[in-house]
Amino acid sequence: MSQYIVSQTQPDENGRVLQLTPESAGWEYIGFEVFQLQPGQTIHQKTEDQEVVVVLVSGKANVKTDHKEWNDIGDRMSVFEKKPAYSVYLPPHDSFHVEATTEAEIAVCKAPGKGTYEARLIGPDDVDVAKRGSGSMQREIHNILPEEKPADSLFVIEVFTPEGNWSSYPPHKHDENNLPQETYLEETYYHKNDKPENGFAIQRLYTDDLSLNENLTVKDSEVVIVPKGYHPVSAPPGYNLYYMNVMAGPVRKWQFTDDKDHEWLKK
Repeated sequence: MSQYIVSQTQPDENGRVLQLTPESAGWEYIGFEVFQLQPGQTIHQKTEDQEVVVVLVSGKANVKTDHKEWNDIGDRMSVFEKKPAYSVYLPPHDSFHVEATTEAEIAVCKAPGKGTYEARLIGPDDVDVAKRGSGSMQREIHNILPEEKPADSLFVIEVFTPEGNWSSYPPHKHDENNLPQETYLEETYYHKNDKPENGFAIQRLYTDDLSLNENLTVKDSEVVIVPKGYHPVSAPPGYNLYYMNVMAGPVRKWQFTDDKDHEWLKK
């Protein structure tokens, strides 16, 4: 198993099946957790010094913060319904309580926060949906928390890549603080496959000098850690791919550099 892949485990007492922390990833900003909940099962956490986005990957739940409450939110039982997700944004020094009202998969995205913004619901109508790329590079983007929406450091994006297509392509990187050309952003990819028993994706991680040069076979519900370098993804024929991107860094701006060998594809 590659050091850049994090796999799910059996649920703990809270239903958590995956946990990535800055310490376990060997970086500074992103934390990411996944919970598989049964009806009536709950999660309760304090945000401490982090800003947090709780994403209802599938299923329905009640979500309560210290000051706000949203009941029976969620509108898809599978990500491959391709409906925009319900999510909740939380600032530091708050808490969240999630109670599943159906079977539910919950993702908890974390990064350092400043407390600039209040807790809020990010409903489907708040999610911008767009096509990106063309031909065999086309994919559908669901912008849960893009650069244009208020947050201190987090980005949260869902991407749907059709079978046989490439995504995060042409390859790009964002591993240097070099404004206005590029910003440093750590990134995670949480992959799901529409045929989870035998489906897979291919993700490459590489740098210009090839000191990092990994070709990863990624299974359903695994996370790929992208600490640096280019990171394109392929959905093999017969397997539709979903992934959730979480990004964060010292400057909340998505400014990237294309691999010069492949940037001609944009033309």
